[in-house]
Amino acid sequence: MDLAYIPSPSTGVIHLGPVPLRGYAFCIIIGVFVAVWFGNKRWLARGGKAGTVADIAVWAVPFGLVGGRLYHVITDYQLYFSEGENWVDAFKIWEGGLGIWGAIALGAVGAWIGCRRRGIPLPAYADAIAPGIALAQAIGRWGNWFNQELYGRRTDLPWALEISEGPNREAGLYHPTFLYESLWCVGVALLVVWADRRFRLGHGRAFALYVAAYCAGRAWIEYMRVDEAHHILGLRLNVWTAIVVFLLAVTYIVVSSRTRPGREEVVEPAALADVAKADAEKAGKADAEKAAKADRDAAEADEPGAGKPGADPAGAADRAVPAHADRDTAATRAKAGSGETGVKPESAEKS
Repeated sequence: MDLAYIPSPSTGVIHLGPVPLRGYAFCIIIGVFVAVWFGNKRWLARGGKAGTVADIAVWAVPFGLVGGRLYHVITDYQLYFSEGENWVDAFKIWEGGLGIWGAIALGAVGAWIGCRRRGIPLPAYADAIAPGIALAQAIGRWGNWFNQELYGRRTDLPWALEISEGPNREAGLYHPTFLYESLWCVGVALLVVWADRRFRLGHGRAFALYVAAYCAGRAWIEYMRVDEAHHILGLRLNVWTAIVVFLLAVTYIVVSSRTRPGREEVVEPAALADVAKADAEKAGKADAEKAAKADRDAAEADEPGAGKPGADPAGAADRAVPAHADRDTAATRAKAGSGETGVKPESAEKS
């Protein structure tokens, strides 16, 4: 008897009255929000404007969902178009089935459209959102746990995943490949953030690193899965896809680093214009304050007694007459009139 394992939820949907709340959809939605939030922080750090990542995501996310579903339906067409299957199920995206390869490919088309509308280079935008996409995948993989799908071979490891009896599946303990991929994606996000800071990756190389690192993990995780899939030369189709995309991503990193080294100086011209405008407003305000101070200094200089403390304005000493001097002069005149000054009148000397 196994004492330790990861239990699966009894149901992947909760009903609030007539409204179904599906765990798979919640994981996808939460992942998108995390990707946009983290991408916005990185975009601002690179000199972009707030809200740009979300505006472009309005284009990228719907394209990505359609691309992911198309890839899944095309590569697993037998699940929907074989005898006894209902082709309408191909539209039931909430039941699971999104191929990351198609999601990234068509999502990039949507992002390109959004970037073109904003005058932003797509590689710079891709570098900013790369680790956020990896985190979104890490969260989205838990939707497979809710649906009890995409698990690996049987195992008796302590972290085995318990799968209950259901359509096209047998009850038992299996490798939790959804958990392996979720943890791998978190590691990919951390790797991209570190490498981007360490080597200042630019011109799409941070995004290419994310793609290469994800493919390296997806190849061995995919090899462990037991769900139905097409095989080529003994390997699952997604393993071959991971190998090819990995080689393309590594080639891009090598070629790009030689032809376009360094990182983009300007990622969003509009943000640069806003910075210049803000600087001009600050400079204008500083000039106005300086002019106002000069006017105040000039006005104080024109006032009597203005200047340094204790300074005598020009001519003030000549104009000032002490009060006791006025009294002495008046007394002298009075004595002269009465003869008390000791000076005889000129007429008396003559007589």
